[in-house]
Amino acid sequence: MTTGLVLATLETFGSTGSGYLDSMEFATWAVEGTLPVVATAIHDGHNMSLDLEALTAVDHETRLREEDPWTGEIASSVGSHVTVHRSRFQVDLNRPRHKAVYLLPEDAWGLDLWAEPLSAEQIEMCLAEYDAFYEELATVIEDLVQRHRGFVLYDVHSYNHRRAGPDEPPEPEFENPVVNLGSATLPPAWQGVADALVDSIGRSRLQGEFVDVRSNVRFQGGHLASWVNALYGEWGCALAIEFKKVFMNEWTNELSTDSLAELSIALGNSVEEVWGAHLQCR
Repeated sequence: MTTGLVLATLETFGSTGSGYLDSMEFATWAVEGTLPVVATAIHDGHNMSLDLEALTAVDHETRLREEDPWTGEIASSVGSHVTVHRSRFQVDLNRPRHKAVYLLPEDAWGLDLWAEPLSAEQIEMCLAEYDAFYEELATVIEDLVQRHRGFVLYDVHSYNHRRAGPDEPPEPEFENPVVNLGSATLPPAWQGVADALVDSIGRSRLQGEFVDVRSNVRFQGGHLASWVNALYGEWGCALAIEFKKVFMNEWTNELSTDSLAELSIALGNSVEEVWGAHLQCR
């Protein structure tokens, strides 16, 4: 999205120019201007283009299990949020560009991916969406920096903890926190921001118990957080936040609305504290 389009959208979204709402074919962007904290849900999507969906060898249920359904709902609790509707099985925005399109089983949990190899043109189509997403994200961040002198990005994901099977015990809790904060690429200057997020979520409750939130236990953060922190770490940071799928059945996609609501509230309630920590750190 060009700067001119950003400004035009700002003017139509609010008379103060405090935010913008925009939709790409494969993602929805709803960015407000109250506080410069934005949440992304880049693995929320399940949709594929018709030609690639006809070629995929992965059934809907398996795809859905490896995607992050309902993370768009969690991300929306922050206020400003970006939800990607395209499946990671078409283009994975959390991997470097040269690995963003899964081609071989070793790219995606050993799965047999395609009925026939993708053509160069089809791969380029996928990568065009990848490029468009990161171009737009750069515009959003730069606009927040211009207006607020900083930003914080929540990179929201979810993860499986019953890979042994639907009737098997879940993986051990000591290795699988309810919320895993990935901060391996976090610039040291923003450690206070990460600490504020952990403290805030840790005071929240899930089914009557304090939320188990820890850093870098299962995941340390992927490409999106690394990209943001490398390019814009002078002004703000990205925090990779993985929610264990305790709010749903990862095998059937059955949702626990109460648990989803509690985790969404926990994330939404962290925003002011986290932004306050950013102001102290900069």
